[in-house]
Amino acid sequence: MLFNSYMFVLAFLPMVLCVFYALLPYNKKWRIYWLIAASFVFYGWWNPPYVLLLFASIIVNFFLGQYIIKTRNKAVLIAGIAFNLGLIGYYKYALFFASLFLDYSNSQVTFEAIASPFLPLGISFFTFQQIAYLIDCRRQRVVTHNFSEYSLFVSFFPQLIAGPIVHQKNILPQLTKTHFELHSGKIALGLTLFIIGLSKKSLLADPLGNIATPLFNASQNNILGFADSWLAAFAYTLQLYFDFSGYSDMAIGLGLLFGITLPLNFYSPYKSLNIIDFWRRWHITLSRFLRDYLYIPLGGNQKGRTRRYINLMITMLLGGLWHGAGWTFIIWGGLHGLYLIINHAWKYTGIKMPKLLAWAITFMSVTLAWVIFRAESFESASNIYQGMILFNISGEMSLLNMLEWVTVGGSLIIAVIFPNAYEWLKKRRYNLSTDAWLPERFWTNALPVIGKWEPRYFLAICAGAALWLSLLTLQFVQSEFIYFNF
Repeated sequence: MLFNSYMFVLAFLPMVLCVFYALLPYNKKWRIYWLIAASFVFYGWWNPPYVLLLFASIIVNFFLGQYIIKTRNKAVLIAGIAFNLGLIGYYKYALFFASLFLDYSNSQVTFEAIASPFLPLGISFFTFQQIAYLIDCRRQRVVTHNFSEYSLFVSFFPQLIAGPIVHQKNILPQLTKTHFELHSGKIALGLTLFIIGLSKKSLLADPLGNIATPLFNASQNNILGFADSWLAAFAYTLQLYFDFSGYSDMAIGLGLLFGITLPLNFYSPYKSLNIIDFWRRWHITLSRFLRDYLYIPLGGNQKGRTRRYINLMITMLLGGLWHGAGWTFIIWGGLHGLYLIINHAWKYTGIKMPKLLAWAITFMSVTLAWVIFRAESFESASNIYQGMILFNISGEMSLLNMLEWVTVGGSLIIAVIFPNAYEWLKKRRYNLSTDAWLPERFWTNALPVIGKWEPRYFLAICAGAALWLSLLTLQFVQSEFIYFNF
């Protein structure tokens, strides 16, 4: 079931909300049970048998965590981490590593003969989420919670499939309170963010995908022309951003509808003036996980400059592998590791670069790396890279091609110049260090006052129009979110 589908928007979500609000007068546990049931139905919509996998993962990790809290047993922690890595390793990487073994062992077994496990949706997210939970249990940083609260923390459907990767310190304290913090302002903000995310996906990401996909498909067999190569790269760069940030906005909005505040995952990453800042703004929850549970345990920046660079490269290579079982993802991670090393080395020089030049270098570096990330093979990526530098201008600029460039250019302006949703709604800067993005009493008086016009009414009209347009587009295309594959 897709967020951007009639089934979800017009049936599943209204039903879940109606029952949830009907249960408000009763004990909190009934609302938690209802959300758990709804989340398992949501997850099982694609492949019902994998509901058992998710449930088994939750049971094992909960009881391991409770034991670790009581004993701080390191061996049990290692066993828990191995269990989670074993799940993701089998379902996501078994075929990749088996193919490597066959290639280097000159085995006569064919690649097609290897059993390819079907990838369970969201496994990269809920396994990392639970690994962090187990580590925090040993560090004694987890609030007291029961099994149902933990189950909802892991399975909560808005973030289950494609994040954000939620941390127990952000969610469990909200679930263990006597009441969910619900008020009209939170609901209004949640609806607005859901509509913004749906609009990003339907009105921006999908049209950009219609431009990028045929070009990347063509690159598998041919070197693209100069203009087409750059068009493919820019279109995918923007498609990925609006697709994934759109999902994250929708997830955060849905969470607020149920009184749960999820963390931000994007904060205008294409406005970054360097790669370090880019990774503070792009996929924020993954960046924090890699920093807190990989980079810092490796030694971080505490063991000298050379060791710091090695740690950065290891972290980004594994970050690339997290995205997918393939050399293209590993190379993408290595590129960003190299970018970060260069960025940190540049900082030591003390030389300041003009802002426009810094932005251009950062954005182009990110765009070039996205090519290998998106390409189906090295040959496909090579054909696009060659087209970018060979100035092979073939054919005349058609009206359709000009419209595609207008679409890409307009999307770039929205991503780089316009305020993001959180700047627009809050009118103050998001604190990247504390993740304090939601004011305590935001839009508290969200209900309209008869006879009085306020600027927020204009925002409501715009949101309604965006929702109407987005729903119209759903009859033509309901594409999956890109990160469903990761």
